[in-house]
Amino acid sequence: MMRDRAVAFAPGRVNLIGEHTDYNDGLGLPFAIADGLTVTAEAIAGDEIVALARDLNDGAGEEDRFDAAAPERPRDGGWRAFVRGIAAELQVAGLPVRPARLELHGTVPQGSGLSSSAALSVAVALGLLALSGAEAADRRQLARICSRVENDWVGAQTGLLDQLASLFGERDRVLRIDFRSLAVEPAPLRLGDWQLVTVDSHESHDLSASGYNARREESEEAARLLGIDSLRDAPADAFGRLPDPLGRRVRHVQDENARVEATVRALHDDDLAAVARLLDASHASLRDDYAASTDAVEATVARLKAAGAAGARMVGGGFGGHVLALLPPGATVPEDGLVVRPDAGARLVVSAP
Repeated sequence: MMRDRAVAFAPGRVNLIGEHTDYNDGLGLPFAIADGLTVTAEAIAGDEIVALARDLNDGAGEEDRFDAAAPERPRDGGWRAFVRGIAAELQVAGLPVRPARLELHGTVPQGSGLSSSAALSVAVALGLLALSGAEAADRRQLARICSRVENDWVGAQTGLLDQLASLFGERDRVLRIDFRSLAVEPAPLRLGDWQLVTVDSHESHDLSASGYNARREESEEAARLLGIDSLRDAPADAFGRLPDPLGRRVRHVQDENARVEATVRALHDDDLAAVARLLDASHASLRDDYAASTDAVEATVARLKAAGAAGARMVGGGFGGHVLALLPPGATVPEDGLVVRPDAGARLVVSAP
């Protein structure tokens, strides 16, 4: 049913473990969070989409207008590239888009590693589809559409982790995602008196400008040299068969996939101390084998460990952004810490015929 007005919300996400594995057909374990992005969409007369960034960190108070049927790439990128890209890619996929006014409100800090970009893409997609009566579109298809926008319109060669986490999130559940089959399997996260917090390293990251794309290119080169389609299929002796740093990149992916499986087992056993050790191991691998850390991130991890964190690691691909820490009972949340826990996924909040 077509609507004249709809409000769509898409959450940001925290990836508990499984970093740089999504674009390698591997495994991840993210969860949606309470913070996210809200799009108020209203159908309007004419042939344009008018988008207003109400309080986004990037472009607060700015407006964009473009042809709804044929969006052009913006000259200055930023939030406009996401909105225009979604409108264009929905139509490429055969999904309808009506002229509309969009107001964007965000609570996820940009550049934090909590996936403000995926929340923006997913919320805009759901808002536009609700106006056209197509909000029941397949969510895996929507994840692919949002990922294409990130890849082709924004220039960040990310995988599907962020979009799937935002679209499929469940309260009190993490999501074991197999990025080859796109199977999503919820697993319990019973924190009890433990707490998960994120802390800003105060080094903002931009995946399209950081080493993220270089790591993806190295993964592809390693797969080519090994004669395989993706690092999910890398043989056990791949490290010794590849030149540095490609061998270390493959070793991280192999070990990280194993850590995802070990974390799922620990969560089913309510063994949060084991989860904390796996977070530490993931961070060490991201730092040493994947070279995705920075001095600011390392200082933040050290500060959290000194304050009593049982485990801590960089999140959001590294190269700045936030650090995730698992605090045992009795540990004090840092003043600049944001307590996070799994929350519901993307949804329509308000709709009217």
